[in-house]
Amino acid sequence: QVQLVESGGGLVQAGGSLRLSCATSGRTFSRYTMAWFRQAPGKEREFVAVVIWNNLRTYADSVKGRFTISRDNAKNTVYLQMNSLKPEDTAVYYCAARERGDSTRRVDGYDYWGQGTQVTVSS
Repeated sequence: QVQLVESGGGLVQAGGSLRLSCATSGRTFSRYTMAWFRQAPGKEREFVAVVIWNNLRTYADSVKGRFTISRDNAKNTVYLQMNSLKPEDTAVYYCAARERGDSTRRVDGYDYWGQGTQVTVSS
């Protein structure tokens, strides 16, 4: 069983930055596809960014140029650097892992999920 634990959320003013971390258990982290999703109140969970085993990265249009996903296989950790934050980025952010090595934006494409971390951006 793979466990994911997010950290790094908080309250920040518009234009500010945060870095989220997701520590992952499991011996085959380097082969997992790792992604970040977010869910705002009253809305469906949505894709934010994904990185696969060879560091190929894909972003949602809404965060492209502002957010950067990265992974450290030595630490079994994936990160989400969020810059130029906007109030509409306010949501609970979830880390997810997919055992298959390909990329997907689908919520149901992921096998494991973290508990989420709250990000609030004030205007």
